[in-house]
Amino acid sequence: MKLYGLIGYPLGHSFSKKYFTEKFEREKLDCSYENYPIEDITLLEKILQDNPGLLGLSVTIPYKEKVIPYLHDAAPDVAKINACNSIRIRNGKLSGYNTDTIGFEQSLHTKLRPYHKNALILGTGGAARAVAYVLEKTGIPYTFVSRAPGEKAIAYGDLDETLIREHTLIVNASPAGMYPHQDKYPDIPYEGIGPHHFLFDLVYNPEKTIFLSRGEQRGADIQNGLDMLVNQAEASWKIWNEA
Repeated sequence: MKLYGLIGYPLGHSFSKKYFTEKFEREKLDCSYENYPIEDITLLEKILQDNPGLLGLSVTIPYKEKVIPYLHDAAPDVAKINACNSIRIRNGKLSGYNTDTIGFEQSLHTKLRPYHKNALILGTGGAARAVAYVLEKTGIPYTFVSRAPGEKAIAYGDLDETLIREHTLIVNASPAGMYPHQDKYPDIPYEGIGPHHFLFDLVYNPEKTIFLSRGEQRGADIQNGLDMLVNQAEASWKIWNEA
């Protein structure tokens, strides 16, 4: 049986284990996907020692950055984004990839329109940097919005209706609104949102966050993070099984 898994902490509501377990059953694959909740990234070495048959690992919060020093090599986007969410294992050698970029890009283009010319990225973590990487590739200028503004990010308090109207693509790359805190939402001037807006939330649980609901009420196109997750999972699967 081929073995794959997920490292992160905590892993109580893992999408990946459910997705891959169902995939293996559906496609009649002799494979297993296990959760490895580790409280410290140094425990990765023990996971590898205890499971010498591991062929691939997904990486989630809070280790997308911390895992990088453990890699033997990495795809160029891992260094650029400073985040790795997928590891291919061969003969004890760990190769890092970022399939969040693939997942987001594929999902984004299903609803992207020519008038989505400027973007706001809510958040500045690894997921936000993956979004920024794709927007750069797509040629869409973006601005980070953060609770801790700095050289490359503006504060939520700097946002007004005019800025919102000028940025017709708004991506929530923060955990605001994620289960079990689905009553939370990014504090932006929703009054500036209209029918030309596209609101993309990387959160997938709940299916429709308050962020998306408020955008939809004002006529915006909306998209949650489920398609992105499926796309990135399939991209990881392809990488893990390359000859």
